[in-house]
Formats: sequence, C-alpha cells, structure tokens
Amino acid sequence: MSGVGSSGTPCRKMFTDTILEMAKSDRNIVVLTSDARGSVTLDKFAQELPEQFVEVGIAEQNLVGIAAGLATCGKKAFVCGPACFLSARSLEQVKVDAAYTNTNVKIIGVSGGVSYGALGSSHHSLQDIAVMRAIPGIAVVLPCDIHQTKKLTQALAEYTGPVYVRMGRNAVPEVYSNENIDFKIGKANILLDGKDITIIAAGETVRHALDAGLKLRNKGIEARVIDMHTIKPLDNEAIIAAAKQTGRIITVEEHSIHGGLGAAVAEVVVQSCPVKMRILGIPDEPAVTGTSAEIFKHYGLTSDNIERVAIEMCELDLIN
Repeated sequence: MSGVGSSGTPCRKMFTDTILEMAKSDRNIVVLTSDARGSVTLDKFAQELPEQFVEVGIAEQNLVGIAAGLATCGKKAFVCGPACFLSARSLEQVKVDAAYTNTNVKIIGVSGGVSYGALGSSHHSLQDIAVMRAIPGIAVVLPCDIHQTKKLTQALAEYTGPVYVRMGRNAVPEVYSNENIDFKIGKANILLDGKDITIIAAGETVRHALDAGLKLRNKGIEARVIDMHTIKPLDNEAIIAAAKQTGRIITVEEHSIHGGLGAAVAEVVVQSCPVKMRILGIPDEPAVTGTSAEIFKHYGLTSDNIERVAIEMCELDLIN
C-alpha cells in the first residue's frame, strides 16, 4: 500500500496510456469508441494508431456489435465510452453479441458511478454492476487506482472472453504502489488483516474503506479490509473466510444498494456462513447531484461514516 496522496492521473488516462503502448506491439488490439475519445482520453491513441482505432459516432449499440465482429476475426476489441451509456443503451448487444456468443470484447466504462456529478441521474451509472453481473459469461471488474488500472489493462489483453470494466472520471488517491501491487482477475486483495470486522469495497470506495480500517485500529478495533476489485467472478473463499473469522461484514460501493457488491457478498454469506452485514451504497432513489465528494459524503461512503458504522456494529454485539 502507498500513502493517501493522489497521482493526479485519472484511471481512464492510465488505461489509455497503457493500451496505447501495448497496441504498438500488438496489432490485434483494436480500440473503439462512440464519439467519446475526449471523455476516454483517446486522442493520442487515434493520432498514433489510426488503423487500430474505430470511431462509430453516438451509436453505442453499433459500437458493441462492431467490436464483437472484430473479435470473431481474431482482434482484441476494447470498447470505450461513458459507463452510463454502455451499460444501458447497448445492453442487448452486450448480452447477445458479447456474452452469449463469448466474444473477446472488453467493455471499458469510464466516468462510472457518480463521476459525472452535477449532470445528474441520466449520467450516473449506479445500476451497471447489477445488470452486468446478471448476464452469464461476462466478468465485472472495478479498479481502485491507477496502479491497479495498469495491471488490469495488461491482464485484459491476455484474458479471453468478455469483460465489463468500470472506472471513474477524476484522479483518485492511491491504494497501491508500483512495487507491491498484486492483481489477478477473480482474486480479492486483503489490504488489512483483522479479526473484529471486515470491510469489503470495490473501485473508488476502496481508499475510503482502507482509511476507515486504519482509523479503527487506533480505537482498538482490528478491521479486515478487502479490495474486491472483481465482482464477477467473485472471490467466494475470501468472503467465507472473512465471515467465519470476523463475524461481521460491511460492504461499501458507489452503486445502488440493490444488486451490486453488497448483494453479491450477501448471496455468498447467507448461503455459506450467515453473519451480521451492513450494505453501504446509494439508496433506492435518484442520486443527488453534486461533486463526487459531495455525493459520497451525502450517502455516507466516506471513511468517517464507515468507521462509525463499524464501531456501532461492534458495540451492539458487546451490548447484546
């Protein structure tokens, strides 16, 4: 782990920088977008590798279909655009052209969650994880910082099959450093070990969960903090071990409380080792508008609130 500083580089920029370098030596890598080269930061890729770049205009459904066609010809197709549109407008194509036919299409949804902030619910993607993980045959991954994004991008080029990746718009604090990052699709990372309670997070909430875990240690509560970057296939072993060894679980996600990380974890817990759980996320309402930080604070996705909930769960058990 590294300090809490931000690199100043958004995950989307780390993705495009990494895929550009990889594509220079692998001509099978093809990047496609839907009038979103600016949003995804693909200008440099388009300039340097125009023959490996496809612009379809504002036509997300065509975007996924074309990518699936290229994949059947042996190309490693990376579909790039705002997560809110890729997970909604082109859902049928993701389901049929990518997942059902098991084509090698990587769907990179940028500006996910509440990254678009003040643009409101039309531009928030808070149901995408629920939708994508219900589709058979597609992996779902949320990187938490630039270092993990780089490792993920490298892994995607070697991973065969459809994947949905969601990342944010702005620079975020680092969780890892180049030296110590360990990443494998489907294998969670334990950032802090502990016996009193487990905090499981994914994507941009991971840093908040880690900070909460560190604060709890100062108060005598040993929290286990897990970066569940892959929500599908889920690391069931890590969840069951956490349930058995800590007896309490909090999940934290930039997503609706319905169908996302919390629901996925609960499905494992209730069937294998029922324990007390709290799911922190966006309630069943159109999310408020504001900056990402303001929205996180409004819904209690901050380290302070995660710490408060953890203390409350531990104290209630002591009282009972």
